[in-house]
Amino acid sequence: MRGPYRARIWSELLRMRKDSQGLLDSSLMASGTASRSEDEESLAGQKRASSQALGTIPKRRSSSRFIKRKKFDDELVESSLAKSSTRAKGTSGVEPGRCSGSEPSSSEKKKVSKAPSTPVPPSPAPAPGLTKRVKKSKQPLQVTKDLGRWKPADDLLLINAVLQTNDLTSVHLGVKFSCRFTLREVQERWYALLYDPVISKLACQAMRQLHPEAIATIQSKALFSKTEEQLLSKVGSASQPTLETFQDLLHRHPDAFYLARTAKTLQTHWQLMKQYYLLEDQTVQPLPKGDQVLNFSDAEDLIDDSKLKDMRDEVLEHELTVADRRQKREIRQLEQELHKWQVLVDSITGMSSPDFDNQTLAVLRGRMVRYLMRSREITLGRATKDNQIDVDLSLEGPAWKISRKQGVIKLKNNGDFFIANEGRRPIYIDGRPVLCGSKWRLSNNSVVEIASLRFVFLINQDLIALIRAEAAKITPQ
Repeated sequence: MRGPYRARIWSELLRMRKDSQGLLDSSLMASGTASRSEDEESLAGQKRASSQALGTIPKRRSSSRFIKRKKFDDELVESSLAKSSTRAKGTSGVEPGRCSGSEPSSSEKKKVSKAPSTPVPPSPAPAPGLTKRVKKSKQPLQVTKDLGRWKPADDLLLINAVLQTNDLTSVHLGVKFSCRFTLREVQERWYALLYDPVISKLACQAMRQLHPEAIATIQSKALFSKTEEQLLSKVGSASQPTLETFQDLLHRHPDAFYLARTAKTLQTHWQLMKQYYLLEDQTVQPLPKGDQVLNFSDAEDLIDDSKLKDMRDEVLEHELTVADRRQKREIRQLEQELHKWQVLVDSITGMSSPDFDNQTLAVLRGRMVRYLMRSREITLGRATKDNQIDVDLSLEGPAWKISRKQGVIKLKNNGDFFIANEGRRPIYIDGRPVLCGSKWRLSNNSVVEIASLRFVFLINQDLIALIRAEAAKITPQ
């Protein structure tokens, strides 16, 4: 009995030993994973602390979840800086995030064993870049002052003119600069050249760089001073001075004249002074006052026509003669055709009653024109090249619906007017249609409508009364 019981106890002890060994292994694995997570957290803390210590890398929010994506340029630079800082700090001392009681994992042991053998890389290049920027910022800035619209030639002109006249108003009126300056701008520029050291220095440097020929041209344009004009005014206006006269004047007064003056420039300025009556022996005639002011008509009366030369142009005279003959021929033709005219067309502007003459029997008045009936029979219609009629209704308005011979108006011996329709469309007399081939009696103030054109038929009652009286005298005989 002791043998089997002892064997059973021994097997139970072996089984319990195996179970305890398995529990120990699982606890060791759990402690290893916990230490790894703590190591990763400590490494992330070191990265954040190093980036904040540099101050150049801003703090970024990052998630614990890893997302595989491409990094931008700034992210690549930040990651390289962070890696370099963590490597530099990982070699010295114990990490701050690690607990004292936890054992290092196998991966950390490998890193610790490899750390002394590998050399620490030097810190990367942000520091030299920062020093370069600081050096650039410390360099003195070059003083560049914009001269604006004022060119070096303008400054030289201004200086020469002021030295000659001592008057900025005269300089503004007499000097032609490269662009238009106001009097205030000229004054401000002169004061800046006098009292602003920066502007005066830059202007002097620019003027020194001008070409000698440009300087000579500018100096030749200098204004004349009062002393120079007084010396020039002494030359008589009646005399005929030559270049030698002005050259002698330059030799006699070298200090009074400007250094760039020549005999030619003096002669030109003297001629201008003579033109404007500025010489000493010249006097300006005062203007007449009161009614003695000479106007254009008075001056025209003073002209003697006999003294004017009459230049004859034969070509022009021939053309005028031909035109005169042509006009006379046209007038003669119109006079010959005057008896053929049966209707005169006059433009009217209102609805006033027409003034009848002794030859007008009746008037057909429209909105634009009026037709005078001076014969016992007239034709109405639309005039064309092949068909000439007495009354052209196209002068009143659109007549494309009117026939070329629309109707005929006749005056009978008893003094009655009748209208006969010979066209395709009807003629309306006071609203009543007159068809083709029919006729209707016209009375005074009858409204005649032909293809939407309306006319008023007016009768000369006095003339018709005379015609009726003559007709009555003839009938009894």
